[in-house]
Amino acid sequence: MASDQNTRPPFPPFTQETAIQKVRMAEDAWNTRDPERVSLAYTMNSAWRNRSEFLLGREAIVRFLRRKWETELDYRLIKELWAFHKARIAVRFAYEWHDNAGNWFRSYGNENWEFDGDGLMRRRIASINDLPIREAARKYHWALGRRPDDHPSLSDLGF
Repeated sequence: MASDQNTRPPFPPFTQETAIQKVRMAEDAWNTRDPERVSLAYTMNSAWRNRSEFLLGREAIVRFLRRKWETELDYRLIKELWAFHKARIAVRFAYEWHDNAGNWFRSYGNENWEFDGDGLMRRRIASINDLPIREAARKYHWALGRRPDDHPSLSDLGF
């Protein structure tokens, strides 16, 4: 398998090390808030359930992410491996964001991922709950972009 735009190492079957690497790569990509870049990790016909919304394909993913990051401002995300088996990975995550009115939220969730042999995600199932928080209760204060390696994990934060 050559590394190009149609592949995304590491490839299944995953080990604990490669599953952790895949999770961090996804977190890093989502923290760019670049819909086109994020979409390249998914198959052309990737199927998603995000909350109660169902999407099919990269174009739908890009439209969804553009809409998401137009309303979820100053978005910062942490993902953590929950479990893995062969071509599947389960993660838990939390992200912080605010709306146009300055109301802050922490969104908690779980995702189930399934990958093809080229390391592209062909299925993503996400369940997410939003919790309003005061700005003073925020835990994610790094500059927008990649979470620093020394920033506490979800487990470290008690999430």
